[in-house]
Amino acid sequence: MSLALTDVVLTYPDGDRALTALDHVGLEVGPGEFAAVVGPSGSGKSSLLAVAATLITPASGTVSVAGRETTGLRPAERTRLRRDHIGIVFQQPNLPASLTALDQLTVMAHLAGRSPRRAAGRARELLAAVDLAGLEHKRPHQMSGGERQRVNIARALMNGPEVLLVDEPTSALDHVRGEQVVKLLERLTRDRRLATVMVTHDLARLTAADRVYSMTDGRLSAPSEA
Repeated sequence: MSLALTDVVLTYPDGDRALTALDHVGLEVGPGEFAAVVGPSGSGKSSLLAVAATLITPASGTVSVAGRETTGLRPAERTRLRRDHIGIVFQQPNLPASLTALDQLTVMAHLAGRSPRRAAGRARELLAAVDLAGLEHKRPHQMSGGERQRVNIARALMNGPEVLLVDEPTSALDHVRGEQVVKLLERLTRDRRLATVMVTHDLARLTAADRVYSMTDGRLSAPSEA
């Protein structure tokens, strides 16, 4: 299983009491599977992604990524695991304005200490995979919102992750571009055997998912088929 959360509890201090953000949450996503998580603001969706990304360690329960249990790892070990095995697509692309589409990707490989020549080749391959082959030398201000989100997705795949975590990918896009982005995520999930978890408010996009989970007050429902 590429991603497995088992009986995860996450709490935050809230004055003189503890607020439960995740309440005994369980989630499993295997290679080539696309899971969607829906729920109102404040229900725990962002906390779920943060724990799955190993950005936050839960109070109890276990998180396994690419077959490795992560909750007992030291911070540097979690950082390496996240870099090599997890891709994160943030809600806002946050692409550095001075970098071309190609540079947005190659800088990820540079940070991982990988060969610049190989990085450039992989970056071109990924830009082609997200239908941006002709835009590799464009900067963010020269791209549409949908194109910037595609660069965001390609950047998340640069280090060859098994797990892809996606936060509200259509929130800043119109209906057509939002549909295109979700279809792209579905295709990449199948073609690259990714374990994808997408948090979304966009209920019209759920047909792309294999399973849909609903989150309320930190509890994750049993999945339904999309």
